[in-house]
Amino acid sequence: MKRKLIAAIGVAGMMISIAACGGGKDDNSDSGDKGGPESFKGKTLTLWAMDGSTPDKWLADLTAEFEQKTGAKLKFEEQAWNGIMQKLTTALSEENPPDVFEIGNTQTPSYAKTGGLADLSDLKKEIGADWAENLNKASVVDGVQYAAPWYFANRVVLYNKSVFKEAGIAAPPKTRAEFIAALDKIKAKGKAEPIYLPGQNWYHFVGLTIGQGAELVKKDGDKWVSNLGDPKVAAAAELYKQLQSYSKAPKDKDEATPQQADIFAKGKTGAFIGMGWEAATAIKANPAIEKEIGYFTIPGETADKPEGVFLGGSNLAVAEGSKNKALAKEFLKLALSDKYEGELAKVNGVIPNKESLNVNLKGNPVAEAAAPSAAQGGTTPLIPEWAAVENAPNPIKTYLTAVLNGKSPADAAKQVEGEFNKRLAQKQ
Repeated sequence: MKRKLIAAIGVAGMMISIAACGGGKDDNSDSGDKGGPESFKGKTLTLWAMDGSTPDKWLADLTAEFEQKTGAKLKFEEQAWNGIMQKLTTALSEENPPDVFEIGNTQTPSYAKTGGLADLSDLKKEIGADWAENLNKASVVDGVQYAAPWYFANRVVLYNKSVFKEAGIAAPPKTRAEFIAALDKIKAKGKAEPIYLPGQNWYHFVGLTIGQGAELVKKDGDKWVSNLGDPKVAAAAELYKQLQSYSKAPKDKDEATPQQADIFAKGKTGAFIGMGWEAATAIKANPAIEKEIGYFTIPGETADKPEGVFLGGSNLAVAEGSKNKALAKEFLKLALSDKYEGELAKVNGVIPNKESLNVNLKGNPVAEAAAPSAAQGGTTPLIPEWAAVENAPNPIKTYLTAVLNGKSPADAAKQVEGEFNKRLAQKQ
């Protein structure tokens, strides 16, 4: 698990993850809770969480306070990444589903559409007035609050301090123009590849579309179709092309083929755009690179507005079939309180659900670089139909490669829109 390695080297985990929490009920709870402290006594709430999501002390403190406050028991069951979506889907269809569970933010609409999630609108009114709107967006489906935002992560620029210094770059760039100027200086120096940016790092491209205010899909009657032909999407593609022109990376591969952190680890690359945890991958490949790694926010057009980024992360939800809904909401009130939300941000280096809690990220260079962009962040389209789009071969990757190989964004969009629309039309 990457987060464990990151903790060992002091680089906080910046994870895009799907995680699941579930609440089991004891066998005598089939009458349901009545929403009061007396009705909670003797009950058991089972918590499923993914490996790495709940730091040991954080969980111990939360468990003790929850049990003292409610008189109920909290049973924690750590879940493996592999197969969790199918496991949760099955659990939600059974007579005794988990009460509380953690789910990936972009997967929330799919679970909501199946009727598996409870309405948490009352919880939002009670404790969520200052949840960041863009972080909460994935928890709302058809105007209903079906989950609560928990923690998030986004990409930053990881750079080689020595390469930047040798090129005469005194400080990390704050604007897009300064970033391009820095890449020009590294290129002119001729000793290092300015940036490693493979042609199909599509999550960064999604961030660029968010920065342009673009949408990847649009409604055509009662169905969703490709919106890659939009001029705003084209503008994002042109920005990607400009950055990629400074890289020798293959135009038809993504950041994992080969691992971009392994390329950076060799010490001959100025920068790459990735998750904070990728520093651990680079350090594992070459321990000497650790002292050279720095981080900065992906620059936008102006210094006061960083580039748009894709926000991955997790929401917390309650099963519609739960017999312990009131108790589950008491758990969420505590887990999402400033005390525990702030501590989770501090220990795991993740973006909390409200901007005021970003103070907990101070001293963590990765998180400090990520936080400014989080306010400009968004997600892939929050529709159940989107899942099929990401299956290989991802048409957005094909689109990017076509643009980088010389096609206009408009022609590249036409090339893939048939496949794009076919996938959007698949039944979920």
